[in-house]
Amino acid sequence: MALIVQKYGGSSVGSVDRIQAVAQRVCKTVQAGNSLVVVVSAMGKTTDGLVKLANDISKNPNRREMDMLLSTGEQVTIALLSMALQEIGQPAISMTGAQVGIVTEAHHTRARILHIETERMERHLQDGKVIVVAGFQGISTGTELEITTLGRGGSDTSAVALAAALRADFCEIYTDVPGILTTDPRLVPEAQLMDEITCDEMLELASLGAKVLHPRAVEIARNYGVPLVVRSSWTDAPGTWVTSTKQPGRSLRDLELARPVDGVEFDTDQAKVALLRVPDKPGVAARLFREISLQKVDVDLIIQSIHDGNSNDIAFTVMTPILNKAEAVAEAIAPVLRSNPAKSGEAEVLVEQDIAKVSIAGAGMIGRPGVAAQMFATLAEAGVNIQMISTSEVKVSCVVDAKDCDRAVTSLSQAFEIITSPFPHSHSPMPNDHSPVRGVALDLNQARFAIRHVPDKPGMAAKLFGLLAQYNISVDTIIQSQRCHIIDGLPRRDIAFTVARIDAEQAKTMLCQAAIECGWGEVVLDNAIAKVSIVGAGMVGQPGIAAKMFAALAQQKINIQMIATSEIKISCVVEQEQGVKALQVIHAAFDLAGSEKFVVPA
Repeated sequence: MALIVQKYGGSSVGSVDRIQAVAQRVCKTVQAGNSLVVVVSAMGKTTDGLVKLANDISKNPNRREMDMLLSTGEQVTIALLSMALQEIGQPAISMTGAQVGIVTEAHHTRARILHIETERMERHLQDGKVIVVAGFQGISTGTELEITTLGRGGSDTSAVALAAALRADFCEIYTDVPGILTTDPRLVPEAQLMDEITCDEMLELASLGAKVLHPRAVEIARNYGVPLVVRSSWTDAPGTWVTSTKQPGRSLRDLELARPVDGVEFDTDQAKVALLRVPDKPGVAARLFREISLQKVDVDLIIQSIHDGNSNDIAFTVMTPILNKAEAVAEAIAPVLRSNPAKSGEAEVLVEQDIAKVSIAGAGMIGRPGVAAQMFATLAEAGVNIQMISTSEVKVSCVVDAKDCDRAVTSLSQAFEIITSPFPHSHSPMPNDHSPVRGVALDLNQARFAIRHVPDKPGMAAKLFGLLAQYNISVDTIIQSQRCHIIDGLPRRDIAFTVARIDAEQAKTMLCQAAIECGWGEVVLDNAIAKVSIVGAGMVGQPGIAAKMFAALAQQKINIQMIATSEIKISCVVEQEQGVKALQVIHAAFDLAGSEKFVVPA
């Protein structure tokens, strides 16, 4: 007999008929000899309706009262589903997050789970009852016992956390798509169903497809080795397994790490190649990285910052032993990229050795403003200047002088309370029997800022992103330009980054004021952007992947405005109106389409 945790999202319980269908599925699972805990979301668009009511009352609703309000949505669902189960003869009991013992931090609207008291649930399971739990909510630690909510993706988080605490055999996430698809089936009906995906890949694909899993849920599954499967609530199809390695002996206290960062990595075997002042037009990146891939040169970080006039800079890092080959490729292609081949000031190649890449990693940084700022501040306090910045959903990487690497790693480990020893990044390819690229993701809800002429000295990035954190504004992609301007005797660089579009105007007001006070240059906001990304553990050690992505965009005359990478992810910022097309052509370029067309239920 297995102990299973099932989670049903809002669309799966959006009406009485659907609740009754869920009850039948639950009953069938129990009749097969299993014990069952069921976690449910609010019905359909209930949460959206509650938020609208709050906004009709107040332009800035109190966070505590928002938790009190939003937690009621799931309570309606648990009562109705319990009634439906009882009606067909299956003993069941509905319980709020507080009643099942989900204890959280006292952070309203974005609490993290500290631990789960399982004794009451275990008693009901022994009595043969199905426990129907309100997802998305818990109760704060201490004497106040405040109702808290977990934020976006909270029901997924509740379900996987319960599975970890109860040591369930596996956790099933039921949703309105048949599993994890290679991209959003609303945009590409031929998106292919994956039979499995690693937790690391899923963490990077935070915005993949119909957003069927939140990274916090995946992080818990990875930390506690919870077998996780995503399935359709409309069929009996097997779905997609999200795999992880069993982690023995991990404490269930502080279940969601209070620390946003759970690892510090470093790599001292790197060198940097930068092409400065290349034309800002479609095809440039494709041409460069096609030549690099033909020479079997494997690159690590790739960054392209925002344009400066009618040109921009592209920089990449390689392992030191292949630097000469990488430099030769860059020098050979530079004249081809110049608008005037005889004009040496264009497409200049800059090579730098004796550098190191230092990274912080952890899914806990998602949705937590200030993590990148803390990293930058820590490096500044240690006197370490940042030469390159590249980010993904779960990692922030900085290139620094090699001589500063040990000091940077030690300072970051202390700042983020990393108990285990930092480890060097391995360049060996990850084993993967599937296509190197597993999925393509599109984010149409971001805006991009460029801060011109920020002084190139320790502490500037920390100040900039610390200010954003004070306003609770999360930053996604961050890129520091390679081109340096000397103004008033000081070297200065541009810093570009993306934020959620909903935060853009507030951020602009704050940044314009800060620019005056700090002596920065112009603050440029662009709301009309899209970010398209490819992800795959098999990309490691395969030089042609970036070139193939860039070529697919170039063939459709889609200009790349920014590039940022991690080991298993490449992201490009393009014009918003070209975002969907970019997704579709990249998906096709990597032959990710399946024979079946998926239609998401209304």
